[in-house]
Amino acid sequence: MIRVPGRWTVAAAVAVSVVVGWVQPVSAESTPSTIGIVVMHGKGGMPKGLVGELASTLEEKGFLVANIEMPWSKRRQYDVDVSTADKAVMSALDRLRGKGATHVFVAGHSQGGVYALQFGGKHTVNGIIAIAPGGNVASEFFRDKLGATVAEARALVAEGKVSERTKFYDFEGSKGAIPVTTTPTIYLTWFDPDGAMNQWSAVKTMNPKVPVLYIVPTSDYPALRKVKQEMFGALPSHPLTKLYEPNANHINAPTASIGEIARWATDVASKAGAARNP
Repeated sequence: MIRVPGRWTVAAAVAVSVVVGWVQPVSAESTPSTIGIVVMHGKGGMPKGLVGELASTLEEKGFLVANIEMPWSKRRQYDVDVSTADKAVMSALDRLRGKGATHVFVAGHSQGGVYALQFGGKHTVNGIIAIAPGGNVASEFFRDKLGATVAEARALVAEGKVSERTKFYDFEGSKGAIPVTTTPTIYLTWFDPDGAMNQWSAVKTMNPKVPVLYIVPTSDYPALRKVKQEMFGALPSHPLTKLYEPNANHINAPTASIGEIARWATDVASKAGAARNP
């Protein structure tokens, strides 16, 4: 047992306590209990699917987490437009703030990653976490696979049939064409190559005040690995923006990135707190 002589100064006692591990040199502002993270699944996924372990482990570590179902889930089939999805994410962020979060982050896997990047261009949060972002509707691949369906949606809008529920198609490399039933207007907000889910536009128009943790696993799909550096390089310069490459594939990237996501979010929150309270 270490005894602290009564004549020691408080400063000396604190110095010793840091050495022996009694005091954590981290501001209370940057502890996990004050960090909120919205987690979003990928295309055709669900909150308890590939991002389930990420969300539950972050909660176990003390983070405040909202693991929400997005319009591209296997159940919803793009039932609302991008703007309405943005409002749902903002509501989730408000709920986290209501629980005590003073720093908030938006994280998404695959299509959720592209969506998180576009969200970060329109809204100020403490950070964006894009996990194996994929599903860029502006890519040549998507233009080829979905061009006819996008043209059909545009034609229906031109005819004034903006709210007529119609069978369109989505596309996923491992599953091929996926039928989705929604309105032409809603469909175009998600699949117009010049719209919100254009990943090139999303990275270039990111809020320069918002750092990004851009995650590309070492065994991700070749097309995503190919554009990795160009996409990351197009992000606005920020000292806390980081490219992270876990030893994983596209599917298990969320789980493989848990440690880095926790570390990075805590670091960003800590520096944000220090900037407010120099």
